[in-house]
Amino acid sequence: MSAMSEQIRNWAGNVLFSPARSHHPASLDEVRQTVAAARSARVLGTGHSFNRIADTDGDLLVLDAMPAEVRIDPDAGTATVPAGMRLADLAAQLHAAGFALTALPSLPHISLAGACATGTHGSGNANQGLAALVRGMQLVGPDGDVVELKRGESADFDGAVVALGALGVVTELTVDVVPTFDVAQFVYEGVAVPQLIAGFDEVFSAGYSVSAFTEWRGEASVWVKAALAPGASEASHPEPGWLGGHLAEHAAHPIPGMSAENCTEQLGVPGPWHERLPHFRPGFTPSSGEELQSEFFLARSRAAEALDAVRELGPLIAPVVQISEVRTVAADALWLSPAYQRDSVTIHFTWVADRAAVEPALAAVEAALLPLGARPHWGKVFLSGPAAALAGYERADDFRKLLARRDPEGKFRNEFVRRLFPAG
Repeated sequence: MSAMSEQIRNWAGNVLFSPARSHHPASLDEVRQTVAAARSARVLGTGHSFNRIADTDGDLLVLDAMPAEVRIDPDAGTATVPAGMRLADLAAQLHAAGFALTALPSLPHISLAGACATGTHGSGNANQGLAALVRGMQLVGPDGDVVELKRGESADFDGAVVALGALGVVTELTVDVVPTFDVAQFVYEGVAVPQLIAGFDEVFSAGYSVSAFTEWRGEASVWVKAALAPGASEASHPEPGWLGGHLAEHAAHPIPGMSAENCTEQLGVPGPWHERLPHFRPGFTPSSGEELQSEFFLARSRAAEALDAVRELGPLIAPVVQISEVRTVAADALWLSPAYQRDSVTIHFTWVADRAAVEPALAAVEAALLPLGARPHWGKVFLSGPAAALAGYERADDFRKLLARRDPEGKFRNEFVRRLFPAG
């Protein structure tokens, strides 16, 4: 392995990273050597973040050359996974062995460790956050030391899973798995947004995973992903005229008018979990990366209030949003998870790729949602600064102390992390 100087951009192309050196280690020993020798270090996964959370002016590690072996323990119900592995590749291996994850994100293109480090959530089992599936983790600390943490056994575990890359280089994750299962996907179009808000609990309990898409200037579509019972040939789903809309007779794309060619199969056709829970197939790039993204997590109990507040901003949002997605996420116990200790509703915005045009709408969204207790997604664009970002996190000070104990010299802290958690 040798250090390189290379131009690296994130998935959307809106961030040019600025490391002094980049590395593609091929073994745990190479990771350890690189970290031990570095003045400062960060890790870049698949680059599916829209801010500088992964940036560094020191050494940037990219784990795409690490061994890709997945070790499944059927008796324990776990799989131990290389941190840099894409979820699409992991899912295919698990399914072939007869196992599944209970959740997958909309995009299977992203890496498992990157998704967990930023609190990315999935589409399954009440839209569980991916980090909540982690049972154990291996990471390399600032001196090149290897640290093992386990759920229920390690005191620092709940603070370390969603850690923004600030505790070390995660090299392996052990996650919960279940027997493989089938899912069928149904799309309901022409749903009035007020109807969606009024029937929120009914809507988001209608399937194994449910997403609602809208541009905030017209109607919504509701995507119901229904799990099949073992041995069943079809899945139950709401009646065709549900919510005053209609059951789509042709495959749809979340953005109205776009081709559904690269979306996962719909129209109630059953298929394996990993080919239905994501919205998109893994072999292409949605929007060709031409987008910015923001997302906010709020207590589910405030869903109607939050959605009404965003709906009122529709005239400001609609000209600069490609699509907005509403989902629910189950509560977890991870300190920096946006779903920490509260069942949540998430409001996601896929913006046009023009930050100057987007900022007035995003500022208005934050002004409406932050007073309601919104927590921003760590890997996406938000404007309100560290104090606002941390306002809803009761364990923020505990995490600050964890950083001071695990990495006292701040080797893994970049500008993004230092602004949130200043040393001292």
